Amino acid sequence: MSETKQLPLRNEVAEELTWDLSVIFADEAAFEAAIAKLQADLAKVDQYKGTLKEGAQAFLAALEYQLAIGRQLETIYVYTHLRNDQDTTNAKDQALYARATSLWAQAGEAIAWFEPEVLSLADEVIWQYFDAEPALAQYRHYVQQIVDNRAHILPAEQEALLAAAGEIFGSAANTFSILNNADLEFPVIEDEQGEKIQLSHGVYGQLLESTDRRVRKAAFEGLYKVYQQFARTFASTLSANVKRHNYSAKVRHFASARQAALSGNHIPESVHDTLVEVVNKHLPLLHRYMELRKRLLKVDELHMYDVYTPLLGESSLKYTYEQATQEAFKALAPMGEEYLAVVKEAFENRWIDVVENKGKRSGAYSSGAYDTYPYILLNWHDTLDQLFTLVHEMGHSVHSYFTRKYQPYVYGDYSIFLAEIASTTNENLLTEYLLQTQKDPKVRAYILNHYLDGFKGTVFRQTQFAEFEHFMHEEDAKGTPLTAEFLNEHYGKLNQKYYGSAISEDEQIRYEWSRIPHFYYNYYVYQYATGFSAASALAAKILSDDPQALTNYLAYLKAGSSDYPIEVMKKAGVDMTKPDYLEEAMRVFEQRLDELEALVKELEV
Repeated sequence: MSETKQLPLRNEVAEELTWDLSVIFADEAAFEAAIAKLQADLAKVDQYKGTLKEGAQAFLAALEYQLAIGRQLETIYVYTHLRNDQDTTNAKDQALYARATSLWAQAGEAIAWFEPEVLSLADEVIWQYFDAEPALAQYRHYVQQIVDNRAHILPAEQEALLAAAGEIFGSAANTFSILNNADLEFPVIEDEQGEKIQLSHGVYGQLLESTDRRVRKAAFEGLYKVYQQFARTFASTLSANVKRHNYSAKVRHFASARQAALSGNHIPESVHDTLVEVVNKHLPLLHRYMELRKRLLKVDELHMYDVYTPLLGESSLKYTYEQATQEAFKALAPMGEEYLAVVKEAFENRWIDVVENKGKRSGAYSSGAYDTYPYILLNWHDTLDQLFTLVHEMGHSVHSYFTRKYQPYVYGDYSIFLAEIASTTNENLLTEYLLQTQKDPKVRAYILNHYLDGFKGTVFRQTQFAEFEHFMHEEDAKGTPLTAEFLNEHYGKLNQKYYGSAISEDEQIRYEWSRIPHFYYNYYVYQYATGFSAASALAAKILSDDPQALTNYLAYLKAGSSDYPIEVMKKAGVDMTKPDYLEEAMRVFEQRLDELEALVKELEV
């Protein structure tokens, strides 16, 4: 009998493949000292509360006090969430994360008075302060955002109550995370060589790309058998989270949860509607791609476990992590030396947690605070897809690095709406690099297939998620119970609409909603699709002969939240209030689908 492949324990992973969190806090004493300092500063709140009416200097002092609280808190929170994510089974790290989450709620309650107190002042008084105190100048856009939100800020006592309930409001998402990442036990299946392998989130994604259909089917059925068992529990956590969004929007006098979620960054709701409208109009392109997939895989029925495997067999493009870092440098060369210097630092200074270990959070992300590295979490496998993941997350981290280097803390972050543009611009550059350097027709066909799959996953699939997310919020607002059965029925119909008649109606896919963590993020997913589409336009500009294009792009990376996202993107060269950038992305998809179909005919001859 062959032995079951097991994930390594956290302490068995080579240090150079882990992120270095000691640069945040060298030891437990340093962490506790930071906690103590924050708590001491929180105790000073009464020195600032109620003082904004006393003049420009008092206004400045209170503003900078509450920003300083946020800056300290973010560092503590990021440190504990990274430690927790590297091994969600570690009880000590779970406790640290719980402390930070509790502290976040306490701090939110302690400074909840600030915005209502700002809004207790007349606009003319606020701007008189700015005229009187030059040190306030850099905070003008920040305060303007508060003033613009005047209709949705509650009286101080009510803001404090909402802030104090932060832990309670977050409990549904926390329960989902623990159940999904730590408690679920997935079955052991056999891989292509007949060896037993423990199914996990990371392994599942890898196995769905297998060219062995038996393996794909076993992984698909094995994973969803577990989710079916817990569907009612997941429906309960998801429903509670949706109710939280709708409740918060209602008490803050928004017309809907979507309006509330998008208003913070002044994103018109029409941007969301236009995305769904344009993508739905072009669903025949996805249906055409599914028909091609069915034909090339030579199957009588195309199933959802068939939509990720390469169409032309195993790719010769496999990369170890070390090889991938070299390819990333080459692909990102059009970004220039200033950009590449940051990429080099990321690789050399252990910003990246590379390999999967037991209990590690699934997937990949970039995370950090103003005073930390912009860390990257990976779960590495030697595939082309992982190379794309690396350059994607590197896009986020370089964006964060430049933002924090060139902006003060008050603007030292950026909206998710902008974030996904930086990451997917890198993906587009990698695709162009591979198509330029790989001449073998079969390899080129594989790259085109990978691009089309990436587009399918980032534009079509994320828009499907966005449409489902909006449906859930609207139904809950109407009083419809979000039961597992109700969610299954609608998700199944939506999935069939997106993938078309070429796909068989797999019962299991109706449960997919139950395993998507992004449904807990509050109108997050649509930004993957808008971001990828905008990135197509920006990548084309960077690769053109226009030297100003890169300058404009780097200015976007350095802008942080110093202006509204739509305005930042206009300066970068893309107007996202219009459908043009989405139509352009669809034209690229169609062009590369045409090229793949022609290449396949050539290979068949």
